[in-house]
Amino acid sequence: MIEDNLKKLGINLPKAPKPVGSYSAYKKSGNLLFVSGQVSFKADGTLIKGKAGKDLSLEQCQEAAKVCCINILAQVKEACDGDLNKVKQCIKITGYVNSSDDFIDQPKVINGASDLLVNVFGDKGIHARAAISTNSLPLGAAVEVESIFEIN
Repeated sequence: MIEDNLKKLGINLPKAPKPVGSYSAYKKSGNLLFVSGQVSFKADGTLIKGKAGKDLSLEQCQEAAKVCCINILAQVKEACDGDLNKVKQCIKITGYVNSSDDFIDQPKVINGASDLLVNVFGDKGIHARAAISTNSLPLGAAVEVESIFEIN
């Protein structure tokens, strides 16, 4: 069912990105799955970079958040041995937006990730959330998103 939703959305999950530092891409604790922050690397390896409100439009930043979420889903799939149907629910996401000083639409940016989760998982994709402004992100990324899922 989840794979069907991805197909309908035209999404082919990439191979789960490897960490770029001294940490794990995800960590399981009981039935909880914590996915480390995923930046806006597209499947072709290019990074959506820049500051919201300066270099990038709201729509470009929403796309960057969606790309982060696609990378999260790739991590979740790997953590669930290839079966996204093991996801009971998304509990929480935290989104970080590389923002200019006067940019105030961080929640609208992170909707790019939130909407994708609901489109993929239905009601199981509804989650708690924070959308945070930051003056810089790793590698100049536009957006970074981390998540917590409950899995079977």
